[in-house]
Amino acid sequence: VEDAARLLEVMAGPDGMDSTASQQAVPAYSALLEPLPHYRIGYLKEAIDRPGLQPEVHDALEGALGALRSQGHLVEAVDFPYLDEMIPTYYILTTAEASSNLSRFDGVKYGYRAPDATDLESLYKKTRAQGFGPEVQRRIMLGTFVLSASYYDAYYTKAQRVRRLIKEKTDELLRQYDFLVLPTTPTTAFKIGEKQDPVSMYLADIFTVQASLEMTDYVASGCVVSHFFSKLC
Repeated sequence: VEDAARLLEVMAGPDGMDSTASQQAVPAYSALLEPLPHYRIGYLKEAIDRPGLQPEVHDALEGALGALRSQGHLVEAVDFPYLDEMIPTYYILTTAEASSNLSRFDGVKYGYRAPDATDLESLYKKTRAQGFGPEVQRRIMLGTFVLSASYYDAYYTKAQRVRRLIKEKTDELLRQYDFLVLPTTPTTAFKIGEKQDPVSMYLADIFTVQASLEMTDYVASGCVVSHFFSKLC
């Protein structure tokens, strides 16, 4: 945690290359740390019992929780009923934001400009086709869809409401516990090129998007060397 605090002190603050970065002064986060002898730790029961969680990941998390208990910390299972809603909520909201924010990159004022455009329409089309990669284009298309007049209330407005429920429940848990524990990914690392389906890749984010929806801090910490990795070594 101290390492993360010191890194944040370096990374946070104004950025001349990012117009959306905060201009506020960066506090000394590392000086704010007040270690306690014992912590109240909650872990999401729905996460550790989730179908599809790789046994190796499940066992590693159980081992980490057991180690925390042996050190005298209070470790308890907590209910979080919105786990299945987090991925669709996150991707509806983030793709909508991406669609809105990236619309300015049309080759006129911002970013890349296609050198072979012959008129305004071809400038827009070629600049965006050449400048945005497949994943960015996919997210822009999805975001444009959920922001369209026909689907705005059905998707975007509903996602905002669900996000509020997720935030309220997470805030409630964080008032009871010092921090929450859950896996970082449902599986260990897969081989390069092994997965090509974007949807399955999105689903791998199920345990990390909660912090983004809640707008709180989180850190991923390794707790075991996988059997696959140990064979490579």
